[in-house]
Amino acid sequence: MNMAVVKTLAESRTESRPAAGKTIPMVEFQDVSKRFGAGTGGAEVVALDEVGLVVPRGSVTGIIGRSGAGKSTLIRLVNGLEKPTSGKVLVDGTDVAGLDEKSLRSVRRSIGMIFQHFNLLSSRTAFDNIALPLEIAGVDKATIEKRVTPLLELVGLSDKRNRYPSELSGGQKQRIGIARALATEPKLLLSDEATSALDPETTRSILALLQKINRDLGLTVLLITHEMEVIKTIADHVAVIDGGRIVEQGPTFDVFTAHKHETTRALLGGLSGMHLPEFLTTRMTKNPVAGSRTILRVVFKGENATEPMLARLGSDLGIEVNIMAGAVDEIAGRPFGMLVVSLLAEAEKVDRARGFLADHGLSSEVLGYVR
Repeated sequence: MNMAVVKTLAESRTESRPAAGKTIPMVEFQDVSKRFGAGTGGAEVVALDEVGLVVPRGSVTGIIGRSGAGKSTLIRLVNGLEKPTSGKVLVDGTDVAGLDEKSLRSVRRSIGMIFQHFNLLSSRTAFDNIALPLEIAGVDKATIEKRVTPLLELVGLSDKRNRYPSELSGGQKQRIGIARALATEPKLLLSDEATSALDPETTRSILALLQKINRDLGLTVLLITHEMEVIKTIADHVAVIDGGRIVEQGPTFDVFTAHKHETTRALLGGLSGMHLPEFLTTRMTKNPVAGSRTILRVVFKGENATEPMLARLGSDLGIEVNIMAGAVDEIAGRPFGMLVVSLLAEAEKVDRARGFLADHGLSSEVLGYVR
């Protein structure tokens, strides 16, 4: 990415990041509920139920949940496409639901939106698609040229300026969609399943672009997705939604490595190393029997994720440990590992091993026993 372009775009923004250690909300849900009219059988549909949520200014915050959990309703409340039944949705301190139409249009210009299926106009070139929100706002042609040209460079598509959507790949279309979302110089960028229609390699490139935009322009990003891999890669904060309620939220690393809710555990099951292989689950018992081995899950966080602690169990304590499953990965830019190991089901040895691991900052959990 051309740093001169980044500097130019950054200088055009008045937005600044909060001081270190200080959390200032860009978006805040205060006991928000959203109910729709009678559904099947005449029952009222509760889409959101007393949601409390803070999206820190300058963060990349992800909302994750299963289909029907309430993600789309939540994001539509942020840009005023829906109004809450009760509670308040504040965007940069402004109660969106309390605005008249003129004031709401002004707020929406400060909110960019990117979509799963790009929503580009087939009859307009890449340049003209990016320029569309500026034309609607009545911006003059000279200003549009000055605004759109660096955005094309920002997303790496200067050479596609005069191409039509039919001539672009899926990833290129999404880059144009991102540039269009940035055209009005928003302070908040909303992403509605923006990578769901893309292949894994293109997804990684789009996520890298969003990270650069967040980091270099200081833009707050709120994204909804059902893909844990997306949250793990890009989000520094996450909220887990289930049945219209936020069941868990906080820094992504903390939620992923020390989750407390069963929904989070289930969603994490798709990530490498987060679940037990079938050859273990079908053989495990709750209680030890003669000759069985203890199955232990060991969690490595931060710097300890790359330390050879299991090897040291053998060299320092003389306890033999077999690795059964697991992985070392990166979550929100920090190393994290989860290994499933087995050792002889002797209470004294298991206690010594767990104590040694705890002394070195590693948590462990006895999952069961296998003969």
